[in-house]
Amino acid sequence: MKADPTVAVIRLRGVIASGSRGTLSDQALAPILEKAFSRGKPVAVALQLNSPGGSPVQSSLIGSRIRRLAEEKEIPVFAFVEDVAASGGYWIAAAADEIICDESSVVGSIGVISSSFGAHELINRYGIERRVYTAGTSKSQLDPFRPEKPEDVARLKTILEDLHTNFIGHIKARRGEKLAEGEDHFNGEFWLARKAQELGRSDGIGHLQPTMKERFGEKVRFRNYGVKRPFFERFGAQLMHDAVGAVEERAAYAQFGL
Repeated sequence: MKADPTVAVIRLRGVIASGSRGTLSDQALAPILEKAFSRGKPVAVALQLNSPGGSPVQSSLIGSRIRRLAEEKEIPVFAFVEDVAASGGYWIAAAADEIICDESSVVGSIGVISSSFGAHELINRYGIERRVYTAGTSKSQLDPFRPEKPEDVARLKTILEDLHTNFIGHIKARRGEKLAEGEDHFNGEFWLARKAQELGRSDGIGHLQPTMKERFGEKVRFRNYGVKRPFFERFGAQLMHDAVGAVEERAAYAQFGL
C-alpha cells in the first residue's frame, strides 16, 4: 500500500548563538536536521522560522547543513516565516528553496552589527582605576572601560564589512535571480511580507499546513521536530544565565518592533 506523503516540520525559534544561552546553534540542530531529512523519506522539509538573527558563523553553519542535506536527499525545503526572519534568521531562510511568510512577518535586515558601551568617564568620576596588562599591542582594543581609539574602530569596521560581504554572497547565490533589479537589497533595511515579496526577498504569502496540503495533497502528514527546552525551563525554573539570555533575546526582537 502506498503511504501518505510526509512533511518534516522543524521548529527554529530564537536568537542564533553558540553555547548554553543560544536557542539556535549548529551543534544543537545537527541531530534534529539529520533525523528530519532521513526519517520516513519526507516529500519536503518545512522550517517554522522565527528568529531576529545572531551569530553569523552559526547562521552559516546551520544554513550550509540544511543545503547539504537537501541536495544529498533531493528533498525540497520551504521556510515559513512567523514573526521575523531577519539578519541571521534571514540567512537561514535563504537556505530554503522557497520563503513563505504571514502578511505581517518581518523579513530582511541583510547587514552586520556590533554594539558595545563606553564607561571610561563613569569609572573616572568615581575614582576607579582601570588596570590592564597585555602581551600584544592590539590585545586590549575596544575595551569599554577605556577611551575609544580610531584605529580600533577602523579595524572593527573592516571586519564588519568583510562579514557583510559574506552575507551578500550567500543571498546572491541563493536568491540572485529573484531579487528585484535597481534596488539596494543589502543596506540592512527590513520590510513586511508583501513588500519583501515585491523585492524578491520572499516567494509568497501563506501558512504551513494549507500550503503543504496544496502542494502535496490533503492526505499529507506532518512530523514535528525541534530543540527541546532544558528540564528546569520546562518546569518554570530559570537559572541566572537563562534570565540574562531572555533579556538579550527580548532586545533582539524589539529592534524589529516585536
